[in-house]
Amino acid sequence: MRSPLVTTHSHTAPEDAERRRAVPPVICYPTHTLPQPNLSLYMEARRGARKIGETLVKPRDAACFEVDAGQFFRITSIEGPQVGDLNLWNRSDLDERFYSGKTRALHGTHLTTGDRMWSTFPAMRPMATIIGDTLGWYGIDAYGGSVHDVIGTRCDPYTGNLLSGTQYHHCCHSNLTRALADHAALDLAKAEQNVHDVLNVFMCTGFTRDTGQYFMKASPVRPGDYLEFFAEIDLLGALSACPGGDCSSEHSSDVAACFPLLVEVFAPEDGALGEWRLPSPNGYDGSHGR
Repeated sequence: MRSPLVTTHSHTAPEDAERRRAVPPVICYPTHTLPQPNLSLYMEARRGARKIGETLVKPRDAACFEVDAGQFFRITSIEGPQVGDLNLWNRSDLDERFYSGKTRALHGTHLTTGDRMWSTFPAMRPMATIIGDTLGWYGIDAYGGSVHDVIGTRCDPYTGNLLSGTQYHHCCHSNLTRALADHAALDLAKAEQNVHDVLNVFMCTGFTRDTGQYFMKASPVRPGDYLEFFAEIDLLGALSACPGGDCSSEHSSDVAACFPLLVEVFAPEDGALGEWRLPSPNGYDGSHGR
């Protein structure tokens, strides 16, 4: 039997093309009914909190850290402009992890103070709330770029191999895999299954207006800049100091200038959080119509 001919058709715009394009957008997930974080309570508790630990993340490497529910953690650029890739898990259940796609759908492509990092189904609850962002002034630039994105996935060796045939082992995906394997005593294959899309801390990114492609540009981060969080549940975190440095020209690179990142954990005084309680898992009944 002969296969049908496959033809390529060139379609001209319809007469009402401009009217179709001019239809106004509608926000998919209005957030006014979301449970709102009590930022004033968090900030008051933070003022009296004491530092209880720190983790130094070496350039082109990653490290894990733990934070109890009700504590705070801060990621700081300490020596030079450097971006980081952040994974979060429920410390007692790695199946509950940061859900970047749903966080993006709720809060937008880039996060800042007051936004939350949401977990995967079926729990789908806030894992961490951003309470401080020294780059909050940046906003959205003329290219459509902004900082702290939830649109990029993380630099990885598979895409690098696909595009350029390389075997690069210090990209963020591999860094996070090694760090989780070591911290949780998992083999690499099992650890890799738990590494997931990230919050790109300090990274300046957007989409080109003409082709819609993901772009990066030099991060505005400088030593002393930080992003700070309140832990809503017991957390295991992993942070990679991206081999692209400030991502001004490339990532997955041994050439770019790279610097360490510092993670600090702070515990509030007893009673400082008042009646605050851990967020419950999502209330959907799970029946899926059956």
